[in-house]
Amino acid sequence: MTPLFVLALVGVLAVYAAVVVMLWHFQEHIVFQPPAGVPPEDVPARQVRYSAVDGAELFAYVVGECAPTSTVILAFHGNADIARWFVPWARMVVQNMGGCVVIPEYRGYDGLTGSPTYESSSRDSRAALAYVHEHMTTSPADIVYFGHSLGTAIAAELAASDPPRSLVLQAPFSSARAMAQRLIVPGLRVLWRIISRVHFDTVARVGAMTTPVWVSHGDKDLIVPVKMGREVFKAAARPAELLIVPGAGHNDVPDVGGSAYWQWLEKAVADRGTTTATPRATTGTRSGP
Repeated sequence: MTPLFVLALVGVLAVYAAVVVMLWHFQEHIVFQPPAGVPPEDVPARQVRYSAVDGAELFAYVVGECAPTSTVILAFHGNADIARWFVPWARMVVQNMGGCVVIPEYRGYDGLTGSPTYESSSRDSRAALAYVHEHMTTSPADIVYFGHSLGTAIAAELAASDPPRSLVLQAPFSSARAMAQRLIVPGLRVLWRIISRVHFDTVARVGAMTTPVWVSHGDKDLIVPVKMGREVFKAAARPAELLIVPGAGHNDVPDVGGSAYWQWLEKAVADRGTTTATPRATTGTRSGP
């Protein structure tokens, strides 16, 4: 090997090492992206406050009337979202289905202190569930977990330890490792176990639970490809129904899916763990709700 070739090889290896180190150092910033500079606004929902086991102060928005026997939907939002932006969706849910929706906020988001991590997301979701058990219902048979994008992984992690009545996932990714591979960094698959601090693995979680799993996904999703939604549904030990919405991207599945989406969601929320029919894949439409 010539000195020039050796120098070039060393340079390439140095750049590669720098990229891997950056991925290791900034991975939480890639996974959790709290929107910055969001102005305050009046939110048409009740805000409740509670604390995680490590003392972190948290809050959630509650939409609807949470009667002792009503269904409570615990809804986890995505990585670049905030809880109050999910309130219009929650209001539509309550209008169509009754019950109530609880939308927890994560630490580091919308004015909350702290830095979000894989470990903190578990603490925050458990704190939200504890609030629901203490103030709304003590029965898992009355609780549905819903998640969008990153929220699907958080919901699946919580369901693995505290099973709900049903697990409803909108635009789920299969695992953090699979999402990292989309960065097209050679060798990342091999190095993932070494550098990763984020261990979301929805495929593994749904494959090990008896909770019915409902999945919806847009077939034009450029952030989380639709094949991941199909993988999650296929991996579920108890798959219920898969809704693929033609023309929908990552954030507009309800709008594009229209009535097909709301019918799918209503069935998912109503599912009391007695679904025994053959798992179905359906296709959404562009009609309104």
